[in-house]
Amino acid sequence: MFPGDVANGSSVESFHRQPASDSHKEAAAAKVLEMLQKHGKGLSSVAQQQIAKAVADSLAEPEPPNNRPGSLTTAGFSRAAGIADGDILIPQYDIRAAMGHGQVPADYAETIRNVVISESLLKDKGVTYSSPSHLAVITGWGQSMEGTINDKDPVIVDRGVNEYVGDGVYVITWAGHLFIKRLQLAGENQLELISDNPNHKDRIVPMDEVTIHAKVLLVWSAKKV
Repeated sequence: MFPGDVANGSSVESFHRQPASDSHKEAAAAKVLEMLQKHGKGLSSVAQQQIAKAVADSLAEPEPPNNRPGSLTTAGFSRAAGIADGDILIPQYDIRAAMGHGQVPADYAETIRNVVISESLLKDKGVTYSSPSHLAVITGWGQSMEGTINDKDPVIVDRGVNEYVGDGVYVITWAGHLFIKRLQLAGENQLELISDNPNHKDRIVPMDEVTIHAKVLLVWSAKKV
């Protein structure tokens, strides 16, 4: 399931809203005006009158034809068009998580495309995740995880994992930079940031200095990590 989806087989029913009568419009306008006079003191009296009239007028607007009395709109929202049962639509984000010196995290991530992957493939690889809607694809960048994740390898991550849940590879921010690193607990309240490439130095840092954004589940070459 994806954000905003409705369970398979569910439907949405829409019925027509009758236009309000003139008396109802006047009552609504009076009520809105009363509220504006109490809570909208920063508005001029003219502005208050205009807002009240707009609300009242909106009650008289007819609904679209497909919502007229007696009509019923039924729509299934369980799947995007062209996505077969057992497939998951995963967004690929324009994020480069560095495996080396680190990338400065962007303020927002842009979706550059969607990819489709079979749930059965993930199951066959022994991959578990918090929710299909939390899955995303990002790109690794650098050499420090070489051998596990190579430069420019796409990886599938679980954005529902935002804390350390045991040894594994995570997408993290540390020292103001974005990394993909293997994490291990290194004593009380400390984490070891491990580079799988032995030519790169590992670090032990306080746990509260590390922000975990996601857990890496699979390299796009279908190699489990």
